[in-house]
Amino acid sequence: MSGRDLFCQPRRRRRGAALTLVFASVLVAGAATGSLPEGERKSAAGQDRSTVPASHHEDVAKAAADAMADGKSPMEAAERAVSRSGDRWGAVYSEGEYEEFEEALDGQYTGVGLWARRERDGRIEVTKVQSGSPAAAAGIHKGDRLRSVDGAYVDGRPVTEVVSLLRGDTTDAAAGTAVKLGLERGTHAWSETVHRAKLSTDSVTVQRLAGGITVIKIAAFTKGSGDVVRTAVQQASADAGVILDLRGNSGGLVTEAVTAASAFLDGGLVATYDVDGEQRALHADPGGDTTRPLVALVDGGTMSAAELLTGALQDRGRAVVVGSRTFGKGSVQMPSKLPGGGVAELTVGHYRTPSGHSVDGRGITPDLDVTSQGQAAVERAETVLGGLGDAS
Repeated sequence: MSGRDLFCQPRRRRRGAALTLVFASVLVAGAATGSLPEGERKSAAGQDRSTVPASHHEDVAKAAADAMADGKSPMEAAERAVSRSGDRWGAVYSEGEYEEFEEALDGQYTGVGLWARRERDGRIEVTKVQSGSPAAAAGIHKGDRLRSVDGAYVDGRPVTEVVSLLRGDTTDAAAGTAVKLGLERGTHAWSETVHRAKLSTDSVTVQRLAGGITVIKIAAFTKGSGDVVRTAVQQASADAGVILDLRGNSGGLVTEAVTAASAFLDGGLVATYDVDGEQRALHADPGGDTTRPLVALVDGGTMSAAELLTGALQDRGRAVVVGSRTFGKGSVQMPSKLPGGGVAELTVGHYRTPSGHSVDGRGITPDLDVTSQGQAAVERAETVLGGLGDAS
């Protein structure tokens, strides 16, 4: 398991915070992207459960208002109301938490710039240090061991907990706040105090393989990532294929996923979705590259907006999907403000692939089941691309 101090969802103030990834799939609207009607802000992960009626937003808001009038916590009252609704992925955020969530989707985060993973022996190893970050300035290197964060030992802890410690609580995680790290390199152990900073994410990376194949890895659909994908396709070698690596992509801005789809489609349907029973549709822009061999590489960590993109490319015969079954997140959530400044997000609908298949609770079955991981999976995708090139 691996993580980074970006990919931690703002601490949800409900039922022990089930999710740890920041990028639940997001249907962003209005002024944010100009592509969907105002109010349909987020699509979040869910399993196959009944849609919560829109009126439940009013129930949650009333619970918060009544609690405030009685001098009690409106956040706690809203959390209880969401819990009673049966909406597994409904959530209540403080105002600060929600701002942090939206900031991350804009491609920014506040942290120290470390990626980490837990080894089999339980120790936490630094796997990458972001260039120009506080961690890099402090001389922390890939391969160093992270032993403690602000005095709390991290050996044996899930990476998600370590990430939360690195980021700090929402009240003390602002840029400029200090965090003391206990580190180890070989036999040398030391402590380093670094200050959190606002950093930019690199959600899309592009790699050229031998033979001209372009690998486009999308870690999450943050703001602007769709245009990066389109540019990468336009700059790819004219006579070589593309591997679209969506493994571990837990979602993001759906409008960015649609833009990415537009790189490979000449207009047409990407997905349909419903909000309180009303059907809507998402369409690709015309002018995409429809002939270049394309493989979409997925796994059980491919979720939400990434599944929406995968389903569109598969259903429309544009890509061969390679890997393992995707997670199965396809429920639409809508946020509403609460008395006291919080935000509640409740499930109001689901999205479907162009052929009408529901992703929620089912996931997407790849065309070629590949259990290989890491670079071995990329090599299998290369082999498939080679076959597509021969067929063309």
